[in-house]
Amino acid sequence: MNPHPYIRAFLAGVFVPTLVLPVILTGFIVVRLVLQFPVPIERGIIFPMALVPSLWGIWNMLWQLPALRSRVPLGIFGALLPLLMAPVGAIVGAIAGVFALGATGVIWFQIWHISYVLIACAFCVALTAYYLLWKYVVGFLNRMLGIA
Repeated sequence: MNPHPYIRAFLAGVFVPTLVLPVILTGFIVVRLVLQFPVPIERGIIFPMALVPSLWGIWNMLWQLPALRSRVPLGIFGALLPLLMAPVGAIVGAIAGVFALGATGVIWFQIWHISYVLIACAFCVALTAYYLLWKYVVGFLNRMLGIA
């Protein structure tokens, strides 16, 4: 008998972003307050800080469903998460005024222009990172908690 496997799956899923996002937040605070950067970058971190850990936990809970678990490897399932998060993040970012879409790229905070090619490369790196984190770290935690 495996008591509460979905709660343990949620906790294993939230582990990685809960450790990483405070480090990113510290970097944002240093840039904004210590270096006196005049751009309101805290608007760009609100969405990830609020939603990403919960999404990782829910995503790991979904993978525990027998139909998904037997057909999709954990690393590939984890690499699919940015395909869900990117469009949602883009919509929230556009509504919040964090960026605007241009003809050749995205304009962040009405200051930086980032080309679509660079965004595509960063997205590929993110997919790879998600695959590795899910395969090795979340997979290890799932095995350690006895739910894999």
